[in-house]
Amino acid sequence: MRALLVTSVGVTCAAALTLPLAAPALSAPAAHSASARPPSLSPESPGSGPPSARTEAAPDEANETNEANRGDEANEGGTPEVPEVPEAAPPRTGETRAAALAGSTQSLPLEPLAAPSDRAVGPAASGQGLDRRTARPFSLVGVVWDDAEAELHGTVQVRTRAAGGTSWSDWQDVETHNAEHAADLGSAERASGAVRGATAPLWVGDSDGVEVRVRPEAPDPQHRSAAAPLPEGLRLELVDPGADPAPEPAPAGRTVTPAAFAGNPVPPTTTAVPEALTAESAATSAVNADLAPLGATVIPALTKAETEEEAAIVAAGAKPYIGPRPKIVTRKGWGADEKLRERNFAYTKSVKAAFVHHSATGNNYTCKQAPSVLRSIYRYHVKSSGWRDFGYNFAVDKCGNIYEGRAGGVSKAVLGAHTLGFNTNTMGVAVLGTYSSTNPPAAAVTAVSKLTAWKLGLFGANPKGKVTLVSGGSGKYSKGKKVKMNVISGHRDGFATECPGARLYKKLGKARTSSAKLQGR
Repeated sequence: MRALLVTSVGVTCAAALTLPLAAPALSAPAAHSASARPPSLSPESPGSGPPSARTEAAPDEANETNEANRGDEANEGGTPEVPEVPEAAPPRTGETRAAALAGSTQSLPLEPLAAPSDRAVGPAASGQGLDRRTARPFSLVGVVWDDAEAELHGTVQVRTRAAGGTSWSDWQDVETHNAEHAADLGSAERASGAVRGATAPLWVGDSDGVEVRVRPEAPDPQHRSAAAPLPEGLRLELVDPGADPAPEPAPAGRTVTPAAFAGNPVPPTTTAVPEALTAESAATSAVNADLAPLGATVIPALTKAETEEEAAIVAAGAKPYIGPRPKIVTRKGWGADEKLRERNFAYTKSVKAAFVHHSATGNNYTCKQAPSVLRSIYRYHVKSSGWRDFGYNFAVDKCGNIYEGRAGGVSKAVLGAHTLGFNTNTMGVAVLGTYSSTNPPAAAVTAVSKLTAWKLGLFGANPKGKVTLVSGGSGKYSKGKKVKMNVISGHRDGFATECPGARLYKKLGKARTSSAKLQGR
């Protein structure tokens, strides 16, 4: 039985493999710092480059398309009536076809709204936006701005055109209050200089046309207060998740000796490294090597007896209450591009509590599309928002499938960016969807129970218990304040937010009871 590694370190550390023979050598990277950003963020980080439309793949092609669209509008004067016929999409070169497989982000600066559009909804107000235009295919949208500390007081609405179609969707609201999903104040990730303000991302499905309106809150005449200005540097992000990973046969591997794992948070066992794995994906798989083979797309479920037996191998860390290990789809399983994130992994000392979230991306996705939703959120968190990695430690879809989130090892105390002020010694679980007025599926709530029963059990936490956490500073609790809350809490317990939505929040009592029962309490 493989040993279950449940210990972690309280500092950022590297996880890399040194492969013999013809395999590329993976040197240990430097510790996480403001200068240690993903290479892909440097030339294309939000806000960099010229004020024209920024895109990761074929920027000239995108700029020409968008400039052409803006030129047509300028010729007619004001806001033109756009016929319900899609413009011809630019032909794809070999480069853009490759980008479509890997995913891409188009970043378009917003423009002042000279006059309220007759297609806009709600009261007339000044603001910024973009009129209808054709874009390369995308599936998720969001709005970002320069200052991560600035808040967007107002409304963001978008509507899109399905790829290859002629009709436009209704206006959809984008959740604007997303600052509470972020790295803690004072952390290296927050202080990197790459972090931006951002709305929640919204999943819109395969689309090739977009229109957006951002309007500030109306002034309050009763208190004679003026409307708060919109943040500077507003940009529309259009995210293409890329193609789903193709099923792969078990590849031939190279043997990695125990010495190759020296100094890394992986078990000292002889393991085969699949040839197809890159340096980054091999390192990401290695931190789960005590649970599944390197390159595995799924970490298999174990019965309660098997889980207890595996945990008992590490006698000092064995706990009397631990739930069965659930099946978990790995980052490789949902197609995470490991070259996007920072190479290092960051850990805290323990997992004392779990914060449950909803992703606020909407409910118009199928479970088959969940990997695409995850890749889109991941790209939005890293490329658009400037985070080091996917923000949540785990995600759960509406069918109850559980996914590995932020890299570093599913059994370890990985530092996330999910609950501002309370990321240390906690885990974040995002249920994909929006559950403010929609009930979460029972399968999703059950999956939260299974996941927390296992993961909290590894660290001796009682799902029905209480815990005292120290705030790192948030809009609800000042830095250093000790706060007593449930071991399984909703995001709103740590921050003044609607998250995880009123309907999902009401289900947390059931999740606590079920989780504790699975632990044998």
